Amino acid sequence: MSELTNNHVAHEVVKEYYGKELTTQQDLKTSACCSTESIPLAHRQILKEIAPEILDKFYGCGSPVPDALEGRTVLDLGCGSGRDVYLVSKLVGPEGFVIGVDMTDEQLAVAEKYKYSQSEVFGYDHPNVEFRKGYIEDLAAAGLEDNSVDVVISNCVINLSPNKEQVFAEIFRVLKPGGELYFSDVFSDRRIPQHLIDDPVLYGECLSGALYIEDFRRMLQKVGMPDYRIISQSQIALEDPALEAKAGMINFYSLTVRAFKLASLEDICEDYGQVAVYNGGIPDAPHQFTLDDHHIFQLGKPMLVCGNTAAMLEETRFSNYFTISGNRNTHYGAFDCGDAPTLSAGETSTLGACC
Repeated sequence: MSELTNNHVAHEVVKEYYGKELTTQQDLKTSACCSTESIPLAHRQILKEIAPEILDKFYGCGSPVPDALEGRTVLDLGCGSGRDVYLVSKLVGPEGFVIGVDMTDEQLAVAEKYKYSQSEVFGYDHPNVEFRKGYIEDLAAAGLEDNSVDVVISNCVINLSPNKEQVFAEIFRVLKPGGELYFSDVFSDRRIPQHLIDDPVLYGECLSGALYIEDFRRMLQKVGMPDYRIISQSQIALEDPALEAKAGMINFYSLTVRAFKLASLEDICEDYGQVAVYNGGIPDAPHQFTLDDHHIFQLGKPMLVCGNTAAMLEETRFSNYFTISGNRNTHYGAFDCGDAPTLSAGETSTLGACC
């Protein structure tokens, strides 16, 4: 067994890197652990209300915060200094709750330090956040029960786990039926060679633990999530010459991905003649709602959807905002994948879109 495929050794390497070697974002050697996508205006406004120390020690690679979170229970895996926990704290409102789990004492100390002051800044009578020390491979040890959270988020952390399949199994366990995994992380176009996995700097920089995209797909299928959707993606630049010399043959990408805990999902997109209409009402999405990078629903405009997409809108927290016409009584074969079409009322089309 190599050193960084041993759970204990890998955890200690990550604790050392994020707890002691890195003090701010400026210490990073690559762009892998830095945000690569634009943060929504409403979220940027909330970030202005968050303590600077929390922001300075943020090492995420995206903006994994989905829509329609008010009143929900959200779990942040690898919460670090708590930036996303506090951002979501404002979005879920005083009736919602956010749990942050991390294994690094130094990061948790920063997060915990501001729990009451951030609550006051947001105008809450009491904190709606809680931080727990634990490992994302064993959420039961951190007190997370089966079917207990609405949404799981994670920001450039799962790649650091030596047992990613167990992480996804735990996520699937704690999510409520209809719940969602929404996360940003580092992916690769091939499996990472073992000698690079064993490099502590490449590992700490979120590169050598990157998920090969096809292995990720297989892991999700094994835990009962046969369909996932990509929200955004961008290639990661290896800005340090030494790292480029080591790993330059591999293409690394920062992806934001969503997947739902739904028993009705199938492993390919199937056509049942269903149509979805976005009725509006989602905060920060007054004119259109983006499910993924090619399912963009304009307000009031019907769109043909596959059975999986219909389920993602009808059997989740998004059901309050959509009207789905049709059911699965009649099957028309595989859904023809392509760019998502939109339909005017009364139109028909054989085209469609899938994940």
